[in-house]
Amino acid sequence: MPKLQSLKHKSADIKPKKTYNMDNYFSNMNLVKIFLKWKWHLLILMAIAAVIAVIISSPWVIKPKFRSTAVLYPANISPYSDESETEQMLQWLNSRDIMDSMIIRFDLSKHYEIPQSHRHYNSIIEYLYNENVRISKTQFESVRIEVLDTDPVRARDMVYAIIDLLTLKIRKTHKEKYAEVVTSYKQLLDSKHKEIDSVLQQHYILRTVFGLLDYGNQTREVARGHLRTVDGNNAQHVNVLEVEKLKKNLEEKGGDFIYYNTLIYSLLEQLARIQSDYEAHLYHYNKEFTYANIVSHPVVADKKVYPVRWLIMAYALVAAALFGLISIALIENSGNIEKKFSEETKS
Repeated sequence: MPKLQSLKHKSADIKPKKTYNMDNYFSNMNLVKIFLKWKWHLLILMAIAAVIAVIISSPWVIKPKFRSTAVLYPANISPYSDESETEQMLQWLNSRDIMDSMIIRFDLSKHYEIPQSHRHYNSIIEYLYNENVRISKTQFESVRIEVLDTDPVRARDMVYAIIDLLTLKIRKTHKEKYAEVVTSYKQLLDSKHKEIDSVLQQHYILRTVFGLLDYGNQTREVARGHLRTVDGNNAQHVNVLEVEKLKKNLEEKGGDFIYYNTLIYSLLEQLARIQSDYEAHLYHYNKEFTYANIVSHPVVADKKVYPVRWLIMAYALVAAALFGLISIALIENSGNIEKKFSEETKS
């Protein structure tokens, strides 16, 4: 019994081992007391953060950027597949050709300070271009072009240049396609003219050499002269030799005359249709259409859109306040943490 009682006393003296939980110290802190105690430190820290934010967002550190925007609808564009005219315009505007032309026209490699000798020049210049030039479709099926640049005039000019390059790009593509059709029709016209010239040459021989001018009337008159069925005194003046000569020519060349006479009219009808199609395609080849209806023209911005100083300031103040509170909480509880950790180690 004495041994049992002594064991009970010893067990009562043994204290349960406490586990240290970092979260309990943070959750139990009185933030109001901490702020009142360390308020001047926090205010100084936030003031320093505000000054740094002002410096960072200043033009000496981050160059301000201005935005110029245009809204336009497609015009004179025929979709190639199931895409809409707006979607096709987006494809044109986002083409590599237009981007390359913009880089050359505005010397963007120099403007963005990317040397062409850089090993990743193409990737970097493309990234910077896409960061500063944004082309998207609106909910009203129009296209919005936005350009950001440190020079507001350059931003406006770049928007107009993109629209101009769109017209030149589509016009060039259409000319290339219509040139193929125009060339084909021109060759067909030349071939048809040669065929008609050949037929006319044979027709000319039949007219001048064999005297065949009107097969129907000449056949009737030859028959009357040959049969002496001419009325009145004219029967005595019939030139029999000429009648017989013409009769022989009609017999030998009459079929050729009918064939070439019919063929020439058929060829002329074909030539007229080909000529009409040729002129229509030639019109499309020579036309100087524009391919965008500008709803909202770009203007020179009078206010920067980047960087947003108040947003940088807000981020800096919040970050400074959080950093200060966490630092103060660690300082306030460092003594308690060491004390409790030593107690737990001893136990």
